[in-house]
Amino acid sequence: MHLYIHIPFCESKCHYCSFTSLRLKDFQNAYFKALKEDLILQISNFNINKSSINTVFIGGGTPSMIEAKAYEDIFEFLQPFLAKNAEISIEANPNSADFTWLEEIKNFGVNRISFGAQSFSEKKLQFLGRIHSQKEIFKALKNANKAGFKNVNLDLIYDTKLDDKKMLEFELLNLEKIKPLITHLSAYNLTIEPKTAFAKKEHFKKNAPHLMKFFIEKIKELGFLQYEISNFAKNENYICKHNLAYWQGKNYIGCGLSGVGFYENKRFYTAKNLKSYIENPCFRELEYLSEKDLNLEHLFLGLRSIVGIDEKSLQISQKEKAQILLKDKKLKFENARFYNLNFLLADEIALYLAL
Repeated sequence: MHLYIHIPFCESKCHYCSFTSLRLKDFQNAYFKALKEDLILQISNFNINKSSINTVFIGGGTPSMIEAKAYEDIFEFLQPFLAKNAEISIEANPNSADFTWLEEIKNFGVNRISFGAQSFSEKKLQFLGRIHSQKEIFKALKNANKAGFKNVNLDLIYDTKLDDKKMLEFELLNLEKIKPLITHLSAYNLTIEPKTAFAKKEHFKKNAPHLMKFFIEKIKELGFLQYEISNFAKNENYICKHNLAYWQGKNYIGCGLSGVGFYENKRFYTAKNLKSYIENPCFRELEYLSEKDLNLEHLFLGLRSIVGIDEKSLQISQKEKAQILLKDKKLKFENARFYNLNFLLADEIALYLAL
């Protein structure tokens, strides 16, 4: 089993962000009390056995703006349910994850840290609404290394209106400098989401496939293994097991405000309002997924990653289309699975197979 925990609090709202994030105000204690109640019930509802949670991912929001000791009770409760070599990740911002916080959070068992850097350019950071500097990115990475983290991810965003070849080369130059300090890279092309500061500002996105291809190829030339359209690992040992579980369609529990879980053919949604969540953290809205829904998700998730798609899961017409793509060298077939040869075409190929 896999577990996602959402920490919704942020120091400020980034211009592109569509995730649930709120000012901390006076809700921290009440939220963590509700979160533990939520975890207790979900562990019970899904009959989670001891040592059976393989990955935990604490996302946000900004988990690093919460003092480390606030997580102590949560980790103490989870400890018996964690597998021996469980991957435990937490997101952090460069400006709020100081050495003391990193050291304390590592002592609770966290073994993977993910820094939301987004860019090395001060101009681009300001455009995205980030509140840290380039200097703080380097400092945070050095502190993580000093604190003993052996598995460190860095997030970058590209395909903004500020991105051209010169900007991307600047990002790559700095990425090369910090390469010894990271084991994983997530490079996301900007998406314009509703209810964000960038909503209805489509011109803020570059939409330049040639630059996307250039950036991805250069990242790979730096020695990173691309295993999903937006994710790169130093080698196979550093592939994010938690994210891979999503793309493999495995079951996972989602706890915290706006948390999402998945089990067999059902998706579970927690409350989206902070007050409602604190009052009733165990509430779940259920969505039942049809075979068609599950098939479509299998296509989209498999084709955008090294997971691929199981030949047995395809309908007759889909198998016929897959054979055409095989002949056109858009897919490869190995061990009864179809694999995408160009992740940038993942959505188009998935739609072609699905329709």
